[in-house]
Amino acid sequence: MRQPWRVAVVGGGIAGLAAAVRLRDRAPAGTEITVYEQSGALGGKLRTGELAGQPVEFGAESFLMRDPTGAESAAVALARRLGLAEKIVHPTVGQAALVIDGGLRPIPGGTLVGVPGDLERVATVARPAADADTDGGRPLVGPDADVSVGALVRSRFGNEVVERLVDPMLGGVYAGRADDLSLVTTMPALARAARVEHTLVGAVRAAQAAAPRAPGAPVFGTLAGGLSTLVEAAVTASGATVRRDAAVRELTPTGTGWRLTVGPTRDPELVDVDAVVLAVPARPAARLLAGPAPAVAVDVGVLDYASVALVTMVLPQPRLPELSGFLVPSTEGLLIKAATFFTTKWGHLRRPDGLALVRASVGRYGEEAHLQRPDADLAATVHRELSAVLGTPLPAPVDGHVQRWGGALPQYAPGHADRLAAARTALRAAHPTLVLAGAGYDGVGIPVCVRSGETAAEEIITALGGSAR
Repeated sequence: MRQPWRVAVVGGGIAGLAAAVRLRDRAPAGTEITVYEQSGALGGKLRTGELAGQPVEFGAESFLMRDPTGAESAAVALARRLGLAEKIVHPTVGQAALVIDGGLRPIPGGTLVGVPGDLERVATVARPAADADTDGGRPLVGPDADVSVGALVRSRFGNEVVERLVDPMLGGVYAGRADDLSLVTTMPALARAARVEHTLVGAVRAAQAAAPRAPGAPVFGTLAGGLSTLVEAAVTASGATVRRDAAVRELTPTGTGWRLTVGPTRDPELVDVDAVVLAVPARPAARLLAGPAPAVAVDVGVLDYASVALVTMVLPQPRLPELSGFLVPSTEGLLIKAATFFTTKWGHLRRPDGLALVRASVGRYGEEAHLQRPDADLAATVHRELSAVLGTPLPAPVDGHVQRWGGALPQYAPGHADRLAAARTALRAAHPTLVLAGAGYDGVGIPVCVRSGETAAEEIITALGGSAR
């Protein structure tokens, strides 16, 4: 009689938990699922805390409602699967601003992550280069090529569009710089259009047309009560055994599956399983792959990450603009790279006592030295810079929190997608029961991580030869 499957999920972030839920739903009954999380907290970058008696996100704050095809995003589908669909809420204020010359200017519409499809609409914040975006009689990007977003946009629209629009928009997502980030990975829709269109304006418009959105349909959502409710519900639905503070230090193929070396070097625990979902960031994944798949480990290990700090403050009755927040170009010389006015943006967070939640993101790739400052210093600098940008002294905070995320945001260099595809192909050929998921390989954001985890689970089911339920 065949024994139940034993599957290890290494990494308790949302990708690993989504994999565990999909395994429970689709793998044969009786499958034993164990989630190993090195830290004491599940959810990865999803972490809901509390300030002044109110839930507040110390990590990711929202998710996209739709995927690039216009269908329901994987995050929404997971929330629905977990019985949380009725808790989804949307921003009540969507307009954000850019800090230009020390003041706030509304982000112009009609752009794709800052890349304009109408040059006149962005003139209030950036002056596009004159007559540079000409039709050269061939597509902007070759069929198999990848370039940095910055290089493409500079060549067509000039420096100011990159520095004042594209860089802060991408920086808000990746904490990186447009000149270093892959077009194919960070802006796949634009990359596809650029392989057909002869001008960048044409490529932006084609990419926008390919993903139509119903007028008034919400772009973002979050969960009333906090995103940690998604984590808790996923753990429950998966029925997995959860091992916190359990570092997996080694993966060894056994011929019939895998042996995990778990825990401290002096007193290791050896666990045999049939398959492994490896849902940890690139560097720890590369260390675990170095034994069974050294060439794959090299390809995976080149992915680098930026570190950030999120400084959240509770302010008594400040005079905040009716904006969801603002983004800061690096040329402005501020430590802050983005700020969100939580209690303005999200109606469900507004308080009758007038207290306001404001969060600022600090840290860009290559500037990690700024994050060595003590918490109090970071918070004081953020408070001072917020006051300067808003043009009025803000009151002293009544509560606050500094959350540091070391190695949080992947930096996708040109060619990343091809390297990752090659690594996964090689890993699948050599070890089909060991699958990479989430942790920044496929992109950022909750829907991408959820979809990556679910895809990994399906690959494990196929590799083990079971009939999915």
